[in-house]
Amino acid sequence: MPICILDRGVGGTGRAVESAGSHSVAAWFPVGMLAAMPPTPPSTPERDEARKRDRGDACPGALRLHAADDGRLARLRLPAGRLTAHQVETLAAAAETLGDGRISLTSRGNAELRGLAEECGAELAALLAEAGLLPSPTHERVRNIVASPAAGLDGLGGPEVQLWARELDALLCAEPWAAALSGRFLFVLDDGRADVAGLGGDVTLVAVEPSTAPDPGAAQEPSVTQEPGAARLYVGGRAWRVAGADAPRAALAAAEAFLDAARTAGTGAWRVRELPEGCAPDVAGALDRAGIAAEPVTAADSLLVYGPPLTPGPLGPTSLYVLAPLGRLTAAQLRALLPAEEVRLTPWRGAVVVGAGPSEDRLAALDSHGLITHPVSPWAGVSACTGRPGCAKSLADVRADAAPGSTRGLPVHYSGCERRCGHPHGTWVDVVATADGAYLVDGAPTPRTALPDAVTTARTTR
Repeated sequence: MPICILDRGVGGTGRAVESAGSHSVAAWFPVGMLAAMPPTPPSTPERDEARKRDRGDACPGALRLHAADDGRLARLRLPAGRLTAHQVETLAAAAETLGDGRISLTSRGNAELRGLAEECGAELAALLAEAGLLPSPTHERVRNIVASPAAGLDGLGGPEVQLWARELDALLCAEPWAAALSGRFLFVLDDGRADVAGLGGDVTLVAVEPSTAPDPGAAQEPSVTQEPGAARLYVGGRAWRVAGADAPRAALAAAEAFLDAARTAGTGAWRVRELPEGCAPDVAGALDRAGIAAEPVTAADSLLVYGPPLTPGPLGPTSLYVLAPLGRLTAAQLRALLPAEEVRLTPWRGAVVVGAGPSEDRLAALDSHGLITHPVSPWAGVSACTGRPGCAKSLADVRADAAPGSTRGLPVHYSGCERRCGHPHGTWVDVVATADGAYLVDGAPTPRTALPDAVTTARTTR
């Protein structure tokens, strides 16, 4: 049964909405508001967040610019990390003309522009809208959809998850109530290879093969487990099996169930895991109300399986994958990914180039642009937060200090403070700057000059 009823007539901006995607940027946000959004309060470390919040989530967006020491910051949500060739050009041009000339890739496959001037908000919004990167101003911060980036390219997983991502994005933007989701709420769509299943999604869809066919002589009712292209829907430690055709709608229904539970709990929860005990979302009820047939999955099968991320190199017959050094691309490096049918930014701070052509020649060209093109590179899996001088909280210029060690192993993340912004999921080597000019490597005090040896040891001995 429904836990509570939300006000479906109010979008994320607090004004009544009619059609999320039918109004221009200017109609929703006056130029003055776009040019100088007020500074957002600093985010709190996830591990220390209070069980009850008295403020909204302060995640930056394309319209809500965050004030940093190096200028304003814009975060662009890119469902499934997907960019058309025109959007790649637009993003590169925006970085050059409005920002510091670089594009930062996030652990959700989104993109950030830094060094923006205070008054550039309206111009940036117009550029993004023209390129189709801002389909709904009211929903731009909730379009957090990660999907297996190699889906459909190498024959290892179900290709449908990329289509699910596009359909789910359209469904989100069309529902006024969805604008109430936090900018941190995450949808994860895994094609069955388990590469993104472990990224901590609030709502996770995993493509699965249909179950073994039943005895043809036995009379049985139709079941979603017999449908081709089925999916498992994971929310809050429970799972349901749904038909593949219903997967995007099922994910949307689960998100609505979360909002119902969060409203009832009254704790200001942004994520499913933040809901108090006893306030689990009524996902089964939401699926039933949406007319989606679903079968509960046993507790033993409700555990997500985690697999390795993509490694740089060729990807299928005509595509390839490269990593951005320390998760940041120059505008020239971004443009070097073209020509391509499309580019998919990944949660491991890389880019899949779809339709790249003969991979050997393209990989050599991208290597000459400074991109990471080989899995044996020690820089593969090394990331860092912004650090100084861009972040006031950072205790060091971590990007300048970052050392990969002498061999590849576990991922490494360099953090300028204990917040560890942008750290990877799973197990990683934790390198954190300290106030005395040194670092902690997995908790062990380490002088800056000893970082290469300490990181090498940490990457290979755990």
